Amino acid sequence: MVVVQASKLRLPSSSTHVTSLLFEPTSLSLALTHSDSSFSLYPSLSSSPLSLSSLPPPQTLVLPPSSSAAFLLLRNPNRVLFVVSGPHLGGSQILLRFYVLNKQTQFVRAQVVCTQKDLTFDPKLGVLVDSNHGVSVKLAGSVNFFAMYSVSASKIWVFAVKDVAGVAVKLMRCAVIDCCKVVWSISVSFGFLMLGEDDGVRVFSLRQLAKGRVRKSKPTALNSGLPNGVIGDNVVHSEAGDCGSKHGSGKCEESCGGYLCRKNDRNGVIVKQRSVKLKQDSCEEGVCFAAFKGKELETSKSRRRIPVKAISIDALSSNKFLILDSDGGLQILHLFSPVIGSDITTFLQQLPSTMKVQKVAVLSEIAARTQSVWVSDGYNSVQMMVASDMDIAVSGNDLNESKEKPMHITVGLTIFTGEKIQDLTPLAANTVLILGQGNLYTYATS
Repeated sequence: MVVVQASKLRLPSSSTHVTSLLFEPTSLSLALTHSDSSFSLYPSLSSSPLSLSSLPPPQTLVLPPSSSAAFLLLRNPNRVLFVVSGPHLGGSQILLRFYVLNKQTQFVRAQVVCTQKDLTFDPKLGVLVDSNHGVSVKLAGSVNFFAMYSVSASKIWVFAVKDVAGVAVKLMRCAVIDCCKVVWSISVSFGFLMLGEDDGVRVFSLRQLAKGRVRKSKPTALNSGLPNGVIGDNVVHSEAGDCGSKHGSGKCEESCGGYLCRKNDRNGVIVKQRSVKLKQDSCEEGVCFAAFKGKELETSKSRRRIPVKAISIDALSSNKFLILDSDGGLQILHLFSPVIGSDITTFLQQLPSTMKVQKVAVLSEIAARTQSVWVSDGYNSVQMMVASDMDIAVSGNDLNESKEKPMHITVGLTIFTGEKIQDLTPLAANTVLILGQGNLYTYATS
């Protein structure tokens, strides 16, 4: 028998109500999105949510205007970032604000080193991206990477972030993707950038995007960066110890020229690594499209195909991803043997469902043999679905066998709430946080 514990959390009094939730499981950090586009940051839910009657006032408040936000985890050392996008100068530029979780478990503004063209750091504002913000910007974060999609600019930027001596972070633009189709959702996880489109999901290898384009040239007195054309030791102009420490505000575009990396090899040849530029429907290595089975609408005159949109993408494991489509259906995207220089093999598997799903929440657990998936109809019900054997890697040779093998999905719990559900996020494999109409509810199973 499943035992369920429930708790109601009162929100701090505010003139604006909460509209959505973001949760970072490594640091147990919670971000509440408010109706005025501000964010309340709670760096660590140190006490069990079930033991709390109300949330305390937030330690950090991110002021509006904001358009999107995402948590980002840096490795070596482990640091948690909260990245917020917003318009600047009437929307003529995109402003990125970075908040880092310090050792005192508090989110504070982060100093950012950025040395590429079209990126500048203002200590009072944040990172300014020289592109039109437009009506909508969407962020998606993962480990060491995040992506930004601008609907108006029809572009996706892929950024890498790394720690700089524990006091700042370095921002590097790895790729720019020109979009020729509408993107309904975006996800960055397990080394993949995924775009939810009409009739399917497009997959990019982050490894291929991050390695950039390499160009070699012989040094001259003009481009060596040294007087009289003297060739010195290897120099990486994009490192914080070079550009960042001298200029402080990331204003060394002239020396870096928009490159990720610039150095001299043993033969004195300058090696430059440019960020990748490609189109959304590119046929390059590490890019593929997994297509849905389309639906047809039959009328008295003709039969036409109705596109199904991929409106959310969540990672279940390193090679399986949960897709929510615009019809309220759930599909599993399987990826097979993605290695450098080879094509990615995919197939989609439709999951049975007892409701028309509107919202999905997944807490990724790489080592778990079972994965809890929380789904809601967007009204008053939530189901906990358990998918087994999610972490088992499959090779391309087992493709046909995997297509015929059904996934084991069971509904372990159904919750009915008294308030209409606005959002939900898992706090653990057996615990979910539900946002109702002005209240938070925590449910845990045992």
